Amino acid sequence: MQTIVIAGGGAGGLELATRLGDSLGRRGRARIILVDRSPAHFWKPLLHTVASGMRDPQVHEVQYAAQAAEHGFEFSCGEVLGVDRRRKTVSLAPYRDANGTEVLPPRTISYDKLVLAFGAVTNFYNIPGAAEHSMTLDSVWEAEQFRKRFLACCMQASSRGTAVKLVIVGGGATGVELAAELSHAVRELARYNVHALDPERDVHISLVERGELLLPHLNPRLSRRAARHLASLGIGVLASTTVARVERDAVVDAAGTRHPSDMTLWAAGVEGPQVCATMGLALNRLGQIIVTPCLQTLEDRDIFAIGDCSSYVCPSSGAAVPPRAQVAHQQAMYLAEILSSDRGSERPPFRYRDYGSLVSLGPVAAVGSLLCSNPEREMLVGGIAARVLYGLMYQKHVMALHGFLRMAAQSLAHWLRGKVTPPVKLH
Repeated sequence: MQTIVIAGGGAGGLELATRLGDSLGRRGRARIILVDRSPAHFWKPLLHTVASGMRDPQVHEVQYAAQAAEHGFEFSCGEVLGVDRRRKTVSLAPYRDANGTEVLPPRTISYDKLVLAFGAVTNFYNIPGAAEHSMTLDSVWEAEQFRKRFLACCMQASSRGTAVKLVIVGGGATGVELAAELSHAVRELARYNVHALDPERDVHISLVERGELLLPHLNPRLSRRAARHLASLGIGVLASTTVARVERDAVVDAAGTRHPSDMTLWAAGVEGPQVCATMGLALNRLGQIIVTPCLQTLEDRDIFAIGDCSSYVCPSSGAAVPPRAQVAHQQAMYLAEILSSDRGSERPPFRYRDYGSLVSLGPVAAVGSLLCSNPEREMLVGGIAARVLYGLMYQKHVMALHGFLRMAAQSLAHWLRGKVTPPVKLH
């Protein structure tokens, strides 16, 4: 019985482990082991809602151990330190609790096939001071740290009679979604008297984008629509602005203009995690693992890579697929079928289909495009309709992990909980 190890429990890794556990693990055809440094999974595209306090991560997280028990795979908690390709082993760091106490010692796990699904980390592009003075949203812990610090800034400014200045670097989906969500969160906090700030006068949120338009991956019409919506919320949009350096209390652009900031969040791009560079595998310029049309690494047929840590070039477009959850989802579905059937050298290539993209603009608005069977035709959507479709993307992820009935039950429970609890975390 072969052992398949999946390193990384993100959108792609957890779905792959669930599918392989159902098809192979439960039937005793293979041993499936999922490895992650955290004991629970949270859907990364919603981290901006955690950072704003509009979503409690503990309510929406998936416990890896529970998912493993229900779907026929094993879970081992620990950060991957490296891979020994000759011995076919994965080295894990010790797992420590919140107090720093060692719970699990360093371990090695043997594998027959290895799937790398680490995800990606923030790319600072060697901008001076960016890594030292900026916060990021790479994990639930970082999102919670941002929320607590932002809440503290609002409370301190309220007591001192000053304003709060926040600069978000990066006009992609993460930056735009966080800016819009924070604008609504500030208003909710004021409604509950957590602070006495005037949301329009005393809270200044600036979004810095290097390009001419926000959301460059969307249709220009949608980009301009998103910019107008942000402006209506009182958010300053600084397009065509290149960041030269980041200081403790300001962001300085290439023209020498200082943008004062009590907090700076960096959301300008991603790259592969450092562990990818320790395995002797071919990487692209962003540190992502280059894979074949069958998602195998170039140097080792027994190692696969999916999701944001990999670089798959779409044959039809000649460009690498973007770091999106729908890419990881499709790759997980493909690899689950391939590894379950074990077709050997007759594996069909992975084919990515772009279904479009949706970006949230707060609790009641969104913009995006839907692609039909003809990839050259797109349907532009916005407003409440787009917001409903945006919410369905998360429900689709939950259904892939738990099935329709449990997804529906959880959705009802979350809706009822929202009726009896504040819409934002107050502490």
